[in-house]
Amino acid sequence: MKAAVLKAFGSPLVVETVPDPVLGTGEVVVDVAATKVLAYAGEVLSGQRRYLLEPPVIPGAGCIGRVREVGPDATELAPGDWVFCDPTVRSRDNAQAPDIILQGLTAGSERAKRLQEYFHDGSWAERTRVPTECVVRIGPLSDVEAVSWCAFGNFVVPYGGYVAAKLQPGETVLVNGATGAFGSGGVAVALAMGASAVIATGRNQQALDDLVRRFGKRVRPVRMAVDEARDRKAILDAAPAPIDCVLDLLPPAATPAQVRTALLAVRPYGRVVLMGGIRQDISVPYDWLMRCCITIHGQWMYPRDSIARLVAMVRAGLLSLDHHEAKCFGLDDVNEAIAYAAATAGPFTMTVLRP
Repeated sequence: MKAAVLKAFGSPLVVETVPDPVLGTGEVVVDVAATKVLAYAGEVLSGQRRYLLEPPVIPGAGCIGRVREVGPDATELAPGDWVFCDPTVRSRDNAQAPDIILQGLTAGSERAKRLQEYFHDGSWAERTRVPTECVVRIGPLSDVEAVSWCAFGNFVVPYGGYVAAKLQPGETVLVNGATGAFGSGGVAVALAMGASAVIATGRNQQALDDLVRRFGKRVRPVRMAVDEARDRKAILDAAPAPIDCVLDLLPPAATPAQVRTALLAVRPYGRVVLMGGIRQDISVPYDWLMRCCITIHGQWMYPRDSIARLVAMVRAGLLSLDHHEAKCFGLDDVNEAIAYAAATAGPFTMTVLRP
């Protein structure tokens, strides 16, 4: 089969013929129909982000495809099924605290690299081998719909945050960092789950205005000036009710103060979920945290059973995948696709490989 291979960090990917994946028990081989190129893929493949990824490797985190082969322990999946391949692979020998990798992207820890050695390659290839539990049926699709379903990852990540927060219909949500791919997805998912209002923060006024245009007046945009006191007042002024839940999705370039601005805006007994990328510590007032009974929850990705629920929300029309505009590339143009993804990063835009 053809695949895009990273030989070394900082080098262009090479498209070459590699051996077909060999099916094992507890695994599925999937024909890749469409796979997303992350906006920061170039930073990962250059080594800039220092992700735990070992070249030579076929990159690519997750895909939309059709089942080619199933292992002997599969009871429902069958060849020809359209599926979402979840890149979140968990070790099977510790259910309470599994090690995690994002297949084709990074290991979550040094110990998880043992898991990565086996599920080493990702989805930038004609076929990929995935753990059975990471393959979720999504129902019949057309070829065009396979591309639009690549947006599913932008929604299922923030959905995992809301599952952790036990978000309820009618609640007021603050999405901190709402103008990126996952943040804009977080706005859409909160509304689909019945939030009465979503305060959307960001520094790009045009992107904030676009969220209101797409989703209506339940979205309350707040342009951040990166002034903690000023920004928190603006958030509270925009909120029509006390803020029940804060979902932080800020990128690595953000500062602890930007996280704290939103975190301290939550109501007493409120919940905060941290899913962003900053790598610095955040100081939070101990007395406030204790006396206001605030819950702070760190969440990486999403529980596996949430995938099927979000698929059902899409199929029911509660959540639309049609907002995204996709630019498609063939596998031979993978390096061009990586550059394009970085240059066009933003909400509701996707770069997609069609192996």
